[in-house]
Amino acid sequence: MNGPKVPTVIFIGQPNSGKSTLFNSIAGHKTETSNFPGTSIKHTHSRVNIEGRLLDIVDLPGTYSLCTTDPAEQVVLTHLFSERPDLVVNVVDASTLSRGLELTLELVELGYPMVVALNMMDVAERKGIQVDAPGVEKILGAPVTPTIAAHGRGVKELLERAFDVLDKGQSLRTLRFAGDVEEKVVEVERLLPPDFPVIANPRFTAVKLIETAGHACGDFLGEVAPGLKETIDRVRKAIEERRGAPAYEVISAERHHQAMKLFEETGRVLHGKRMTWDKKVDAVLMHPVFGYVILAAVFLAFFFIIFKVGSPLESLLLGPFNKLKGVLAARLGGGLLFYLAEGLIQGVGGGVAIVLPYFLPLLFLMSALEDLGYLARAGFLLDAFMHRIGLHGKSVSPFILGFGCNVPAIVSTRILESQRDRILTSILIPFIPCSARTTIVLALVAFYLGPLWAMGFYGANILVIAVLGWVISRFIKEPSPGLILEIPSLKAPRLVSILRKTWLQVYSFVKFAWPLLIGGSLVLSLLSYFRADRWINDILAPLVVKGLGLPHELGVTLVFGFLRKELSLIMMLQALGVDYQNLLTAISREQIIVFTVFISFFIPCLSTFVILWKEIGKKWAFVSAGLSVGIALVLSWIVRLVL
Repeated sequence: MNGPKVPTVIFIGQPNSGKSTLFNSIAGHKTETSNFPGTSIKHTHSRVNIEGRLLDIVDLPGTYSLCTTDPAEQVVLTHLFSERPDLVVNVVDASTLSRGLELTLELVELGYPMVVALNMMDVAERKGIQVDAPGVEKILGAPVTPTIAAHGRGVKELLERAFDVLDKGQSLRTLRFAGDVEEKVVEVERLLPPDFPVIANPRFTAVKLIETAGHACGDFLGEVAPGLKETIDRVRKAIEERRGAPAYEVISAERHHQAMKLFEETGRVLHGKRMTWDKKVDAVLMHPVFGYVILAAVFLAFFFIIFKVGSPLESLLLGPFNKLKGVLAARLGGGLLFYLAEGLIQGVGGGVAIVLPYFLPLLFLMSALEDLGYLARAGFLLDAFMHRIGLHGKSVSPFILGFGCNVPAIVSTRILESQRDRILTSILIPFIPCSARTTIVLALVAFYLGPLWAMGFYGANILVIAVLGWVISRFIKEPSPGLILEIPSLKAPRLVSILRKTWLQVYSFVKFAWPLLIGGSLVLSLLSYFRADRWINDILAPLVVKGLGLPHELGVTLVFGFLRKELSLIMMLQALGVDYQNLLTAISREQIIVFTVFISFFIPCLSTFVILWKEIGKKWAFVSAGLSVGIALVLSWIVRLVL
């Protein structure tokens, strides 16, 4: 049994109106390009899921008129008339409104359900053009929504109004021509035979019969009855004699006059200050070229600042803990009590001196970028990247959250309407370097090899996510929901708000992670005292020593890394029996890179695994864990071979 018919929505507009940009912002990665039947002309179409409702959307080639000689534009007419759509989305360039409205008025004559996207409003503002969208809507009788498709602005409202028209219908207001021309249109309309193949409505058919008779675009309806043809020829000649121009030019001039009049009534051109400061900044931040340069620069500065703050702070804080450990060793000797005290110092000291120096500036800067509004803009710029890996841009938000912690990021996938996207995004999130793994990267790779190595590590990480997402998406297919990314206004971040957010996340870290750091360190000390760590290391030796080329003692750290990623860093020092400054006496720089790669991609931490199980089910949680282990092994082995 077939379900309800999926509405067909066509996007039609003049060339360079931003039509395809608007279409792509809704369709995303689910677009397909194919030929129109019987032609070599391409069109793009997609089935999308918008808030649980399916739409078949079609991006037609740009056209200036519904009377044309261009082959691509004539195909548009065939699609428009032979396969009548349920809704027309007319995309108009607001910066050239009077010209763009000529096609709009022609579509209004057609009478199909329609919404108008008054696109490129930012360009119009830069030109000093202000448009009264409600005024245009009142004159046309069709919903008119200002949009900036390149920035995702207004798209949500446009789709809401489109659904409203689909559900409730509408009454368009056809603008009449000048009296003498309108009189002839009514005459042809009145003389149409009852069995005549009317297109859309009698008036539109009458206009097109007059407009196309004798025009290079050919007869609109092919052969017509001799009597009607005589009437059309007579009407056409009467118009031409009265106006001194071909009939199609007269009708085109009438639409041009109507469009100019409509613009004069609803728009105005201002002089002097045209754009507010935030929109000028947005024009740069969201630029299709410079925006990505700025994005790369922001994240490069992001990691350099964290490293420049964290590195000296780490060295400063480590000193007292190392001295305390030396004092205890002298007083307690090598007994059980010393091992327990050492484990306590390693756990507390590791959290205070190794984790927090990098964790605090990371959280502070993330909160600042979020309050500024830049994270949302970064998400929009990355939308195209998301499409390429088989996801829609709405997955950007969970991914960005994942840089803080994978657990809330996976929970936030609930905003995705499609089960497919929830599963795919949740599987990929554990590969995002969370704050714990960022700490490891900065504390090991950046500290011992330099910040550029850390940036290279992140670049490789993003590449792995892209390839993995592309591969997995080939196996999980279903109509994916369209995305409406809303960009908040730029605003100066408030220090109080940033500090509050930073404190809440630090408090959550201390409350949740610190007991694991201290408890895990104490357990490792006990294992060392009773020599049980050697047993674990012997079991894992084929993987750690032969597979990864790492010191035998590091096997036990992998077990604790499953509890919390920072534990691997702290216990690495404990297992090797060295302090942070002397790490290179026990392990090489190449081994540091291999260790970091493996720990970063190795099985998700326990809390992440549990939340995966809860959100997407046991099967996918184990799939995620298996992928993590497999990719960690392959990448670590490749890195070892290269280095």
